[in-house]
Parts: sequence; structure tokens; C-alpha cells
Amino acid sequence: MGTKENCRNELRTAIRHLSDRCLYSASKWAAEQLVGIEQDPAKFTPSHTRFQRESSSIRRRFRTNEMVTSTPTAGVSYVSSSPVPEEEGDHDGAAVDSDFYLMAKAYFDCREYRRAAHVLRDQTGKKAVFLRCYALYLAGEKRKEEETIELEGPLGKSDAVNRELVSLERELSTLRKNGSIDPFGLYLYGLVLKEKGSENLACAVLMESVNSYPWNWSAWSELQSLCTTIETLNNLNLNNHWMKDFFLASAYQELRMHNESLAKYENLQGTFSFSNYIQAQIAKAQYSLREFEQVEVIFEELLRNDPYRVEDMDMYSNVLYAKECFSALSYLAHRVFLTDKYRPESCCIIGNYYSLKGQHEKSVMYFRRALKLNKNYLSAWTLMGHEYVEMKNTPAAVDAYRRAVDINPCDYRAWYGLGQAYEMMGMPFYALHYFRKSVFLQPNDSRLWIAMAQCYETEQLHMLEEAIKCYRRAANCNDREAIALHQLAKLHSELGRLEEAAFYYKKDLERMEGEEREGPNMVEALLFLATYCKAQKRFEEAEVYCTRLLDYTGPEKETAKSLLRGMRIAQSGFPSMDVEHFPI
Repeated sequence: MGTKENCRNELRTAIRHLSDRCLYSASKWAAEQLVGIEQDPAKFTPSHTRFQRESSSIRRRFRTNEMVTSTPTAGVSYVSSSPVPEEEGDHDGAAVDSDFYLMAKAYFDCREYRRAAHVLRDQTGKKAVFLRCYALYLAGEKRKEEETIELEGPLGKSDAVNRELVSLERELSTLRKNGSIDPFGLYLYGLVLKEKGSENLACAVLMESVNSYPWNWSAWSELQSLCTTIETLNNLNLNNHWMKDFFLASAYQELRMHNESLAKYENLQGTFSFSNYIQAQIAKAQYSLREFEQVEVIFEELLRNDPYRVEDMDMYSNVLYAKECFSALSYLAHRVFLTDKYRPESCCIIGNYYSLKGQHEKSVMYFRRALKLNKNYLSAWTLMGHEYVEMKNTPAAVDAYRRAVDINPCDYRAWYGLGQAYEMMGMPFYALHYFRKSVFLQPNDSRLWIAMAQCYETEQLHMLEEAIKCYRRAANCNDREAIALHQLAKLHSELGRLEEAAFYYKKDLERMEGEEREGPNMVEALLFLATYCKAQKRFEEAEVYCTRLLDYTGPEKETAKSLLRGMRIAQSGFPSMDVEHFPI
């Protein structure tokens, strides 16, 4: 049996197992990957082959690059079948157990969690024990949310806890010690331990779960959230299964190893050629690399093939916002509003739409609505902070950014926002602290280095040497705004380092010429280079710069004429020229 057929059969079985245990998010993920497996071409028309290797604009550079280790060229790494947990066997009372389980599952699906747990109180089968414990866990989470709203409001901070965690930890720990717990119970035990702060034990338990039953994506996701460093990730002892490749690709992305993540996902496409999930993850990685054109192409393709998709569309709205594509963002906001307006992603998209229109108060209203739906929705806190910065409400911006870093300390955008907020308040030492955190997390983003350099330049700090170092890093990180080279030239000139200043002015001039840009920066560069070359007695080069300045109509034209006269007088044997004859 081929690899694709193995994957297909395993996913079909996994969907049934996960649905039986009400792990609907993991079941949905497995179903999407099942449909994403490349089908027999003979059974499909060309309209079903949207992600074919040679025709799709999305498949690209990494197919021929070096791949991340452990993944063979056939598509996905795979070992012979992992053990599948046996279902409850036939025995006396099995039918009764099944009847109770079906009623409990019906209550669970209606969100009556305590009723579901009560129905299963005397059932001892592994499925029944898991569903009872899972129902109690969710009942505790539901009550915790209610207490938070009652005490602090939907966006408030609260000390409310899930009161079921202690009893669940005690029961699940006993089951694990007795060897009577299945992989789903291990997943729930790991979730409970993580909530209680026992991260090392949670990591070990979740690793047991995914090694025993690798098709539960929810368990992989919880394990990934505990892998905050590459060292932690490398220390995991995971079986070599194709699900591990999905996990590693996602973990690399969270650890900001975007090229490695892209390589993994590109390789997985060898088998899961139709997977919308993989396409969305590739778009996320490229978004982090600021490859907005590629991101836009992928999301357009996704929406054509899955027009009611809402997941990840808030990232697409961020791209449209950055590119100021007003009509496209308006269309997307209208689309998700009609699909499901009570989703955090939909609210964020609409918030971005109003922000682009300059209606910041209305934008904040939608970001707050997103947070009422999910108070841990990271991007809503960060985007709301940006809006408060635009509204000059720095205390509110600081609070929003702090809530974001509380949720995810690796969110460099929130740290950067905190730096901006404190800079607006005239507190450069605080701002510098947060800018440093942001560049540590995202060292290849030129904007962060420029922000830190500008902070060093403030009157309170005036640390120009440190500013120069930051601008150099920005120049080496593809400074698309073309700020770093000009600032390097100005700072070197200010410090009297004329040779270095000339070097950077010349590089900046070459860049502006290549991009066909005009403006005051070009005039400044031409004036400096003309004066510098004259002082160095490089009269021919100076004349070139002066001649270009004569095309301008401001005071720089008179300065250029004066320089040309000076060179005519100073240079022995220099050809006489009547500068008055230059065109005005």
C-alpha cells in the first residue's frame, strides 16, 4: 500500500475516533487533510487540480531547494502504522455502556457538560471516562469565563480558575500510573497540567499521547505551545510519523524559522496537494517574511476554492491594509460579515477596514467586539493598540499591547508597539527597552532596527554610535523604506566622518536612481557629494553632481553655480565655463 493510501486510511479512521470523543477541532483538521491528499488524476477533471505542481502560481522556490532533514522526497516521512487504540469490545453490559455514552454525547453536543458527565459517572470504559473528564474540564472552563465576566467584565483581568483541574489531575494521574489511560486521556491530562503550570510534565504526557496516537492534531498543538525554544523542540523524543512533519512545520513557524517551515510545507504538498491548511500556513510564513505579493496570490486562490473560509482571513486583511487596497479590503469585510459576523477574525477584518478609512473609534469598537468573542485573540489586542496610538491615547495603547504580550511573549509587534507608545510619551529609555525585545524576536525586520536607531538619536540619549550600528543592521535587512542609508550618511556627516558619509550618500543616490525616485534626499546627496568631491579635488566628479543640481529650481541651483565657479578658479588648467549659460 502506497504512502498516500496509508495516509488516507489512517485519516478516515482518525476522523471517526476524534468525532466519537467530541474532539471536533482535531476532527475537522483531519478531514481537511484527508480531502487535501492528491487524488487519482484519472478520476478528476482539470477543475479539481488547482494545486498541480507546474501550473499553480503558489508552488514555488522551495521545491528545488534543500529540504529540512528527515523528510524523504516521496512527500512525507512515514513509518509503519502506529498503534490505533482499540474500541470498546463486546462484553456483558457493552450495549448499556454504549447507550449511556450516546446520551452523554448528545448532552455534550448541546453544551450541557455537567449533565453529560453525570450520565457517565458509573461508566468505566475508556471512551466513557475520557468524555466524562473532558466534559468536566469544559464545564470548569465555562464557569471560569462566567466568573471573569461577572467580576471584571468580558475584557477584564481576573483570578478566576477552572475549579475542576485539581480533581481531574488526581484522577488522570492515577489512571496513568495504573496504565489504564488511552492516548486521548493523556491528551486531556497534558492539557490539565499545562493549565496548572506544570509545563515539563505536561510536555512529557503530551509526547506520550502523540507517540501513541499521532492523528490528534489538538494534542500536537498543545505540545507545540510548550516548545518555546528550539532546544525544547530538539529534545522531544517523537516517533517518525508523517504527522510529525506537520508538527515540525508549525513549530518552526512559531519559532520564527520561516524558511525551514516553508521547506517542510512545500515537501508535504507532495502528498497533500489539495490542502487548504498547508496553503494558509505557507501564506503565514511568507507574511512573516513580508512577501506580501505571494501572500495575496495564495489567499485569492484560497477564497476562490473555499469562498466561505474565515480562518486566517484576518491576516489577508492585514496584507490588504498594508498595501492600501481599499476596494479589496472592503469586499473581504463584506464577505466575512455575510458568512459569519460573530467570529473574531471577521471583527478584526472589519476593524482593519474602518482603520484604513481613518475611522479609528469605529475600528476600536470592532476589535473590542472580537475580544468579547475571544479575549485571548492576540491580533485583536495588537491591532487595537495600533488604533489607540493613532488616536494619541497612549495609556490605552500601552494596556492593549501589554495584554498582547501577556498572551504571547513572542509577539514582536506588541513589543514594538510598546516602544512606540513610550516614545510618544517622551520616555526613550523605556522605549529602547521594548524595541530591543522586538528586534531580539524579529532580527530581520529593518523597521525595528530603524525605530531603535531613532530612539538612540533622541536628545535624552544622543547615542549616535549605537544609532549607526542599528542603521547598518537595517540597511542589511532589506530596508524597503530607504531610510537607513540616508540616516547613516547624515550621522557620519554630523560626526565629521566625511569619507564614510560620502560612501553612504553615494549608495543612497544609486538606490534612488535605480528606483527612479526624486525628492529632498536626492538633492541633499548631490549637494554633499559635489562639495566633498570639490574638497578632494575630484573636479570632474564634482562637476557631474553640480550639473545635475542645475536641473532643480530651488536654492540648490545657486549653490551648484557657486561650486562650479569655485572649481573654475581653483583648478589650474580647468576649462573655462560660463555657468550663466547653463539652462535655468
